[in-house]
Amino acid sequence: MHLNPDRFFDSDPEIRSLARELYGSVKNLPIISPHGHVEAKILAEDLPFPNPTAMFILPDHYIYRLLYSQGIALESLGIATFDGTPVETDHRKIWQIFADNYYLFAGTPTSLWLTHELIEVFGVNEKLNSKNAMAIYDHLQNQLQKPEFRPRALYERFNIEVLTSTDGAADSLEYHRQLRESGWKGRVIPCFRPDALVNITESGWRQEIEALSRAVGFEVNTYQKFIEAIENRREFFKSMDAVSTDQGIESAYAHRLSLKDAEAIFQRALIGRADAEDNRQFTANMIMEMARMSVVDGLVMQIHIGSKRNHHQRNYRRFGLNTGADIPITSEFTVNLQELLNEYGDDPRLTLVVFTLDETTYARELAPLAGYYPAMKLGAAWWFHDSIQGMIRFREMVTETAGFYNTVGFTDDTRSFPSIPARHDLCRRVDANFLAGLTVRHIIERDEAQVLIKALAYDLAKKTYKL
Repeated sequence: MHLNPDRFFDSDPEIRSLARELYGSVKNLPIISPHGHVEAKILAEDLPFPNPTAMFILPDHYIYRLLYSQGIALESLGIATFDGTPVETDHRKIWQIFADNYYLFAGTPTSLWLTHELIEVFGVNEKLNSKNAMAIYDHLQNQLQKPEFRPRALYERFNIEVLTSTDGAADSLEYHRQLRESGWKGRVIPCFRPDALVNITESGWRQEIEALSRAVGFEVNTYQKFIEAIENRREFFKSMDAVSTDQGIESAYAHRLSLKDAEAIFQRALIGRADAEDNRQFTANMIMEMARMSVVDGLVMQIHIGSKRNHHQRNYRRFGLNTGADIPITSEFTVNLQELLNEYGDDPRLTLVVFTLDETTYARELAPLAGYYPAMKLGAAWWFHDSIQGMIRFREMVTETAGFYNTVGFTDDTRSFPSIPARHDLCRRVDANFLAGLTVRHIIERDEAQVLIKALAYDLAKKTYKL
């Protein structure tokens, strides 16, 4: 097994030659990871990864959602349950199941990432299958015990310049503090994510409000105190080097409520009587509030739109969040964002980065909006679409209307630490190939392509996120 140096490039020799040149100019640039889900705890403690299953499989719902689609029980993959149902704890058995079914990933970005990781990071030279599963497991286990495979050493080997975690609004950020006090030079910063406090109809919302109250030192029992507490926590995150916020929401609907209406909804939520419409209106109001706060404190505002979370309700009740049962839904932006963009879209203090799972909106709505409002930028092809064809579709549908400079470079959005360089490498190759195609067709000049490939690989993320 090997990695072809021209992988993902066009078969046309002229395009392939230029793509190779463009990629070569950026392949060794540092990695800017402005949004992801690798926990700061991993780097703060800097302990060896316990085993290959814990490193590759358990954090990565890209893997187990596809296995589940083929009838493989999540319990057999060691995914912990809320109800105490026994799950497989033998990591070798879990790895064997993974290896037995590795062929299922053919043609997916997961296969491309894993191949890169196994070869480039861990020195595996055979394709994983049923027969060699345990030999590869033992090889990986041996590698993981070496100092050069501990988290901080890998961070440095991956040439990561900055890594952003995603943290709840009431989080103490204790592991970020440990990192700051450790003297280690790696830069790991938090991102403020208030979803659990905004989703007022979720079963654990009251507990989240109680945690927020403890974090700010006063009881959050009114809407105005809630807003004060959110502002307080944003300032704390900024003091811990945060540069951004994020919200994962189904709809981009943004609408400011009157203080009276917002208070009424908040009080209904406190007594458990808020309904779906209350939740929709409260979320819309909080999008406006988050934009207002970003104008004041300068944190970059990200919204991730269009995922119907926890579609499989039985598995959600049994396994909780982030088990792969999140499905894209139709989204709308032109009307939904009008109020926000009319109020803040011209303000140079706001940077609003919009991600979507609804590709049909790229050319119809998002590119025209980002191509007009100075505050709005387009997040990279995300989640189901951070694939070769997904990235190509994104560039093809947004570039002519929004240009390149109203996008923000690549966002890996991963929970799997060793996949970070593989994901960035794939994107750099796809972007190099796209630019090479434009150059060969005389849409852009060669010198423009050389500037653009660096912008897409590094400069745009660094500028957008003020890094």
